[in-house]
Amino acid sequence: MNAASIEPRRSGPNVLARIDRLPPSRYLVGLVGRIASGGWFEFYELFMPGFIAVGLVKSGIYKFGAGSMFDPHLFASFLASFFLGMLVSTSVFSFISDGSGRRAIFARSMIVYSVAQLAIALLSDPLWINVARFVAGLAVGMQLINNDSYVTELVPRARRGQYMSMSFIFILTAIPVSALLAALLVPHAPLGIAGWRWVVAIGATSGIVVLFVQKGLPESPRWLEVHGRLDEAERVVAGIEARVQAELGRPLPAPADDVPEAEANTGSWSEMFSAFYLPRTIMISIFQFAQTVAVFGFTAFVPQLLIKQGFNIVHSLEYTALIVLLAPIGAACASFFSERIERKWQLVGTAILIGVGGVGFASGHSAAMVLACGALIALGNNWMIAIFHPYAAELFPTRIRARAVGFTFSWSRVSSIFVSYWAAALLAGFGPPGVFAMIGAAMAAIVISVGVFGPRTNGRSLEVLSP
Repeated sequence: MNAASIEPRRSGPNVLARIDRLPPSRYLVGLVGRIASGGWFEFYELFMPGFIAVGLVKSGIYKFGAGSMFDPHLFASFLASFFLGMLVSTSVFSFISDGSGRRAIFARSMIVYSVAQLAIALLSDPLWINVARFVAGLAVGMQLINNDSYVTELVPRARRGQYMSMSFIFILTAIPVSALLAALLVPHAPLGIAGWRWVVAIGATSGIVVLFVQKGLPESPRWLEVHGRLDEAERVVAGIEARVQAELGRPLPAPADDVPEAEANTGSWSEMFSAFYLPRTIMISIFQFAQTVAVFGFTAFVPQLLIKQGFNIVHSLEYTALIVLLAPIGAACASFFSERIERKWQLVGTAILIGVGGVGFASGHSAAMVLACGALIALGNNWMIAIFHPYAAELFPTRIRARAVGFTFSWSRVSSIFVSYWAAALLAGFGPPGVFAMIGAAMAAIVISVGVFGPRTNGRSLEVLSP
């Protein structure tokens, strides 16, 4: 950055300390909720494939089973094309958020996703559907990384985890909604149109939503600070303070004096591999690779796993819907405990919970046993999701937050590309126990990597935690 473009520092409490002292307010909840609206559609898209899988196969577009990664007719290719798009966006293009700003990426990526979703709903050729899925993955990957950075930088340190995990209570309602819509629509063809197409088309409404929620969203003051735009950062924080103070009807508490100024520095890719950040980069990369094995290895294959356990197609969709109703409950658990228990230990605990539930699901044959263990896995999966998003974003400084979170998150997209093929092969060769052996190994990797090497983050200023 040109040194001449950097505005001089102001005297008095810095804007970061002023953000960190903000008390709870409906205004901040509203800001987080509006950003989370983008995340709702992302998770709708992320989890929808498992619920419409039967409809895609019934339509003759895809087929279940193992095979070549280059066969576009395999259902696994439908999954992999989306995750490949996410891999490209998170590993290659995440720097755009660090350079262009959080608010701009929030709006643009949602519009691209909306257009891609509409194309998927209209197409019938599996190759072109996969191309559209790839484009949707590009947009969703960008949105996920951007929104984690956006919320992390807008909220105070004492409730950072709570605000972010609270947003996932809303975001994760996308999972039961998509499951219930699939249960209602996939077995039928309303107006002569295949039910799965209706489910996909509903996701395309995100482009309309973004036109309403983007208005009035402030840019991240932390992002403005590190780009030397101090006057803008001052105006944003002053506006937030005024709204919160007017709502509470009393003066705000004094800012703390232990929050350092953010240096005007655009950062570089190499910084995440420096002596200080490399252990964090490795630890959270291992976590990201492993968590997807459980989250998507289970969710995308629930209908098929249940059919293998002896349930018919209609019942498998109904059981799937019941299991994923626990998604927002998992996020509620994360929100309740987010500031009460260190977030790293919650990640370890949920990994153990998923492993235990997997053993019961693979060995159970009664409806009650399978449903109870499936619910336990769903609870653990979604609790883990709601906690790892704030945790990962806390590990890196604002100047490289999006690209570092993007790079580490991209390892989850690597495993996402392959997990559908691995799960299909294990399911065909060994049945549900084979799939859950893979999930158990992944959870063990999380317990070791995060439990041993993960730093504590609760209640610490971002600038102190990640200087």
